[in-house]
Amino acid sequence: MKTRITELLGIKYPIFQGGMAWVADGDLAGAVSKAGGLGIIGGGNAPKEVVKANIDKIKSMTTNPFGVNIMLLSPFVDDIVDLVIEEGVKVVTTGAGNPGKYMERLHKAGIVVIPVVPSVALAKRMEKLGVDAVITEGMESGGHIGKLTTMTLVRQVTDAVNIPVIAAGGIADGRGMAAAFMLGAEAVQVGTRFVVAKESNAHQNYKDKILKAKDIDTVISAQHFGHAVRGIKNKLTRKFDQAEKDAFKVENPDLTVFDKMGAGALKFAVIDGDVDNGSVMAGQISGLIRKEETCQEIIEDMYFGAIKTIKREAKRIEDLVEE
Repeated sequence: MKTRITELLGIKYPIFQGGMAWVADGDLAGAVSKAGGLGIIGGGNAPKEVVKANIDKIKSMTTNPFGVNIMLLSPFVDDIVDLVIEEGVKVVTTGAGNPGKYMERLHKAGIVVIPVVPSVALAKRMEKLGVDAVITEGMESGGHIGKLTTMTLVRQVTDAVNIPVIAAGGIADGRGMAAAFMLGAEAVQVGTRFVVAKESNAHQNYKDKILKAKDIDTVISAQHFGHAVRGIKNKLTRKFDQAEKDAFKVENPDLTVFDKMGAGALKFAVIDGDVDNGSVMAGQISGLIRKEETCQEIIEDMYFGAIKTIKREAKRIEDLVEE
């Protein structure tokens, strides 16, 4: 299954691992890249030395391509841009902002730039900016989300731009990957299933919360007054829900309360294992994930599952047409 993405990046499988803050470290990203996908270090708000340590870890594991996700609102964004250039990183994905001011430097260094976009308008703007591809992420995904679903977003973005599109949000198996390709995507990005990978250093409590989740167990917090986040229901999500109800009751609500509630909440869950008061960011696909596997097993299950699904459905449709 060769696509413009596998050719552009030199990867075996058209599967990205999402650059999840606190989760996507050198161990996880390195395991994904070693297995033939694109492992991505989640830069988040981490300082330069932390990201550098994760890059060093990957380089000690594999010579395969890997990426770094740069959160453009990070206070260390300039340092991280300097770092990826210094370290010869081949791929950068971006979120939470416009990578325009860094494009010339990144491309001059031979770095492929792939921003995450939640809308057609932003995808078209990024194409004009000169990015190499876009990740279209539907609201089914875990963490910070937009307003459109993967099913509606991917098909519209692929019609609107000429650069390759990577589909993200609600994809965790071969059937989901096959569906994304039918919508015009040339690769997929997966987050939640990799959180529970054996190589993931996420706290076991966090993993268990995902493994035990049902289809309706994720909710969106702060969707009216803050930055909407999808995660698994717990005490924190109920506090966010109450804070939103309280905010609706007053004319000029104090919106800083949402930032205060969210500060450090992801670390509490991922690192400390506090899945009651921490933010258990996870996608709606959590209800489909039932076991810990290696990154190699996850990637091969998705890839060969997608091929099997595409062939089976092609045959079924052919038989229907003949009838």
